[in-house]
Amino acid sequence: MWIVRLALGRPYTFVVMAILIAILGGSAVVTMPVDIFPYIDIPIVSVLWVYNGLSAEEMEKRVVTYFERSLTSNVNDIEHIESQSYSGYAAIRIYFHPNVKVDMAVAQVTATMQTSLRQMPPGCFQQYPEVRRRQRSHPAARLG
Repeated sequence: MWIVRLALGRPYTFVVMAILIAILGGSAVVTMPVDIFPYIDIPIVSVLWVYNGLSAEEMEKRVVTYFERSLTSNVNDIEHIESQSYSGYAAIRIYFHPNVKVDMAVAQVTATMQTSLRQMPPGCFQQYPEVRRRQRSHPAARLG
């Protein structure tokens, strides 16, 4: 109730404040950067392990689990790891934090792959890592 009495006692002050809020709000809307598709740069390293004749379950047990374990202990700045095992091959994607040095990360993943190769079943081989950058392809917010 006190604010109503103050507004009735000083009407010009409240009119000036309302105009000031409208002007500052309008300038904030005009100067605010707006992007429907924000640029998100997250480095991803993809690794492919191949071993012909091995089922998806065995590929996961013998190759993927061991390799993921060695990655987490030997490679820096990993955000998370995703892997998919298929019959005869496994695809592993290593997601890094945005501020990672990509060259260093690829070197660490390659070194881990080379040391892990000794522990893999005979005849198992890997493809060298491929670096990609994930960018969002859908809007950050949806209206309506």
